[in-house]
Amino acid sequence: QVQLVESGGGLAQAGGSLRLSCAASGSIRSIDTMGWYRQAPGKQRELVALITSAAGTNYQDSVKGRFTISGDNAKKAVYLQMNSLIPEDTAVYYCAAYIRTYDYTSINAWGKGTLVTVSS
Repeated sequence: QVQLVESGGGLAQAGGSLRLSCAASGSIRSIDTMGWYRQAPGKQRELVALITSAAGTNYQDSVKGRFTISGDNAKKAVYLQMNSLIPEDTAVYYCAAYIRTYDYTSINAWGKGTLVTVSS
């Protein structure tokens, strides 16, 4: 089995910063991509940022220049540094990963989510 565990959510004021962390554990042979998604109340889940095992990155337009995704392949971890937060960033943030397991299956794994609240 594979688990993704997020940490680092909480309350921030507009203009402030938060850093999210996510660590993967379990029967993991390799990880192709890790990323962060978010879901605000009444809205669909959306991609925030993605990083590949080769350190390629992709960001949603609304967070470019404010958020930075980084990864640690050895720790099977991904991080999201969020700066210049705005109230519209308020959402539950989910860690996701495309994982190849030791029994040679591939899965899209999800964490349980961590709440980020930005006050104006």
